[in-house]
Amino acid sequence: MDYAWVGIGGCIGACARYALGNAVGRRYGTGFPYGTFVVNVTGAFLIGVVLTLLTERYVADPRWRLLLVVGILGGYTTFSSFVYEAFVLADRGQWLRAGLYVIGSNVFGLAACVAGIFITRRLAGS
Repeated sequence: MDYAWVGIGGCIGACARYALGNAVGRRYGTGFPYGTFVVNVTGAFLIGVVLTLLTERYVADPRWRLLLVVGILGGYTTFSSFVYEAFVLADRGQWLRAGLYVIGSNVFGLAACVAGIFITRRLAGS
């Protein structure tokens, strides 16, 4: 049943991301990835609100976290999980780990994306 909560939430989050990204792109253009930027920033804000409520304010059923955080916000943006996890490490005083996580995720993520592009272009012959 856990997968159902994640799947339902993921569908909602992915559709919200698509709708907001398109709306922002139509309004501000696509010369800069404004849609993705807005989604990532709002997702980071929302994960802060939701997880604070679920973990500090209320004793919530674990299915709420599956639906709202893993599902909806996970489908909306994984950036929100990334920034929350980086914050938790820093909040625990694990500054080196937090820094390595932030820098490593960005550097290795960019490198992996570039590698995927080059490998795919090479294999596709373009």
